[in-house]
Amino acid sequence: MTDRPTAVQLASAIWLKSSHSAANNECVEIAFHSQFASIRDSKAPQRGAFAVPRNAFTAFIERLKAREDIHRVL
Repeated sequence: MTDRPTAVQLASAIWLKSSHSAANNECVEIAFHSQFASIRDSKAPQRGAFAVPRNAFTAFIERLKAREDIHRVL
């Protein structure tokens, strides 16, 4: 596995935000890298981000989608 994204890579990343967050900006943002997904708070992006392996992030999202009760918020 390669190294986690650098500060320069995070600063130049394309950050995605859920359309469910609307104008209130209360959401997390996700940026995808070759082998990692980075996550940060959309209200405070200057506070940094954390990176997790893409396969772990994908498994987490799939698990959320599989839950019956989560469909009300996704």
